[in-house]
Amino acid sequence: MSDRILVVDDDAALRESLALLLATEGYEVVTAGDAAAALARLEEPVDVVLCDVRMPGRDGLELLPELIRRLPGAPVLMMSAYGSADLAVEALKRGAFDYLAKPFQPSEVLLAIRKARERERLRRANVLLRRDVSRAVGDRPIVAASPAMIDLLEILERAAEYKATVLLTGESGTGKEVLARAIHAQSGRRDQAFVAVNCGAIPEALLESELFGHARGAFTGADRARRGLFVEADAGTLFLDEIGELSPPLQVKLLRVLQEEEVRPIGEAKPRSIDVRVIAATSRDLERDVASGRFREDLFYRLDVFRVRVPPLRERREDVPLLVDHFIARFRESLGKAVRTIADDALDRLVDHTWPGNVRELENVIERAMILADGDRIRLRELPEAIAISSRSAMPSASSGDFSMRRARRRFEADLIRRALVATGGNRTRAARLLEISHRALLYKIKEYGLSGDAGAE
Repeated sequence: MSDRILVVDDDAALRESLALLLATEGYEVVTAGDAAAALARLEEPVDVVLCDVRMPGRDGLELLPELIRRLPGAPVLMMSAYGSADLAVEALKRGAFDYLAKPFQPSEVLLAIRKARERERLRRANVLLRRDVSRAVGDRPIVAASPAMIDLLEILERAAEYKATVLLTGESGTGKEVLARAIHAQSGRRDQAFVAVNCGAIPEALLESELFGHARGAFTGADRARRGLFVEADAGTLFLDEIGELSPPLQVKLLRVLQEEEVRPIGEAKPRSIDVRVIAATSRDLERDVASGRFREDLFYRLDVFRVRVPPLRERREDVPLLVDHFIARFRESLGKAVRTIADDALDRLVDHTWPGNVRELENVIERAMILADGDRIRLRELPEAIAISSRSAMPSASSGDFSMRRARRRFEADLIRRALVATGGNRTRAARLLEISHRALLYKIKEYGLSGDAGAE
C-alpha cells in the first residue's frame, strides 16, 4: 500500500500542484484548505503531513501539536513563504520534522518526504528493538536498521499474535533462529517453553525419538522413557531448523502430527494431544525439492502458511555498523578486552564485504579481531586478509563514496545537525542550543561529519 500524504494549505493552486506531483510519484494524496478540514481528514491513516504555516483562522504552528498528537509517528513538514530562521526553529521546537521555504522545487519536496519516511522507518525499528518482548532472546538480540529488516520485523510482529506456522527461508547464518525466538517472545506463548532442534544435525535413527519421544524398552538401549521435543514444547513453540533435511519417513510422521495435533511416542499405543506453535526454517529451496520429489508437497503446504524470506547480510549493509557495535560490546565483556570501537577504514571494509557466511561470519570476524586487537579499537590490520585488502573496498564507488551517510549509527546526528544549521542560518551557537549539546561538541561533530560547508558565521 502506498504512503498517504496530507497536504494542508489555503492556496488551492499549490494544493493541486503538490497533489499532482505526489500522485505521480505513487503517493496517495488528500488535501485540506484549513486546520478544521485537516483534522477532519485524520479519520483515515496518514503517513506524512505537509502543512502551511500561515493560514486563515488556526495557523500551522497552532495546528502542529494537534497533528503530532493525533498522528504519532507521522512526520510533519512545515511550509511557508515567510521564511526566517526564527520561524524554522520554532517549527522544529514544536516537533516538525523539517521546514520548507516557499517557493521550493519539486525535488526539494520529494527529498524531504523520503528523508521523513526513512527517519520513521528507523524510529519504528528502534521501538521494536527496545520492546522487552522483542529483546527477550537471550544474549542475541535483533540488531537492524535496514528497511528490509525493519519491514520483516513488523511482519513477524503481526504473525506472532497467531498460532499459524511460520516458515523462515534464507541463507545459512542470517539469524533465522534469533527471529524465531523473537516471534515466540512477542506471542502469547512467551511464558512457555521455546524448544529448538536442528533437523540436519541429528542422525536420522535418533531424530524420530528426539522429536516424538519413546516408551521405555521401545528399542534396544531405551532404558527409560523420553517425552520428545513436541511434548517439551507443549503450550509453547517448537523451532524446526533446517526442516528440508528431514527424511521422507519423518516427513510423513511430522505431517500427521501437524494435522492431528497429537503425538505418539515410539512404543506407545495411545497418542497424546499437544498444543504447539511450529516455526520452521530452511536454507534450501523447498519448492524445488517438492518439484524433484525430495520433499512432500502436502507437508510443504502445511508449513508454508506464513513464509518470510530473511535477506542475506549483503542485501542489508546498513545493519553492519550496528552489528559490529553489538558484537564489540558482547566480546568486550566475555574476552575482557578494552576494545570499544572500530576504525573507519576497517568498518568500510566490513560494509563492502559480501559476507557469504552472513551474520555468523561477521560475528566470527569481530571475535577474531577483538582477540588480536591491542588498543581501544579494531584496526584494519586485525581483519582477515581477504577482507582487509578487498579490491572492491579499495575501488572508488558510489557505494563506498556515500557510505558515511548510510551508517545507521551516524545518520540521525548528521542529518539533524545539518537541518539545525540551516534553520539557524549557520549560527553554530544557536544550533548547539537547539540540538541540546555543547558548542565544542557541535564543532567536533561538524568536523567529524564533514559538515563545515553547511555552517555559516557565528
